[in-house]
Amino acid sequence: MQLSHNTILITGGTSGIGLAFAKEFKQRDNTVIICGRREDKLEQIMLQHPGIITHVCDVADEKQREELVEWLVTNYPDVNVLINNAGIQLDTDLTNPCNLDRVRAEIETNLVAPIHLSSLMAPHLRDKNGAAIINISSGLAFAPLAFMPVYCATKAAIHSISLSLRHQLKDTHVKVFEIAPPSVDTELGHDRREDKDQSHGGIPVDEFLAGAIEALQNDVYEAAIGQAQQLREKREELFEMMNK
Repeated sequence: MQLSHNTILITGGTSGIGLAFAKEFKQRDNTVIICGRREDKLEQIMLQHPGIITHVCDVADEKQREELVEWLVTNYPDVNVLINNAGIQLDTDLTNPCNLDRVRAEIETNLVAPIHLSSLMAPHLRDKNGAAIINISSGLAFAPLAFMPVYCATKAAIHSISLSLRHQLKDTHVKVFEIAPPSVDTELGHDRREDKDQSHGGIPVDEFLAGAIEALQNDVYEAAIGQAQQLREKREELFEMMNK
């Protein structure tokens, strides 16, 4: 994948991995557009990182996704890269009646939104040089943590969707990447923490980013970064260890 002179949309770009991608690609002479739910965070990013373009959008909402793509292709018709990064991570006890609103929110954000956005963008991307769809999955797609079963299932589905989408676009110029992070030090999963400002733990974002950029640069279409590689290769063994 070419890493400069693109026009890139990044979902979930207000923090963590999404914001790290935005800053990295901006430094590499790309036009970078991020979207997120929090208008205050987007305004703060515009002030701190001049040149990053922002747009308010809750990707869990079907209508807002459609409006986002319409706005995007109208105002930035050169857009040629979609990074499906937005995600939420919730714990779910399947041994008792679960809160279906939380389950639906997790599935809509983590799975339905990337499917829908990819399908909306694919006809536009087919005509663009250097086009790419980059799906952010997780090492937990391969060896899940049992206390967050819905999150892990959505990431396993993103792995499967990426395979199918890559096959469907094989006769076009659109490259389809799957980047599977390990545990990365971001705010992901703050819902289950008493201190909402506490981070997730895991490797530094910059360490993950270096591995992801290397994979994109070398056209590694399925890249498990760091410990995510072990989760993919030793899934049964590590599942038992992780869930003791």
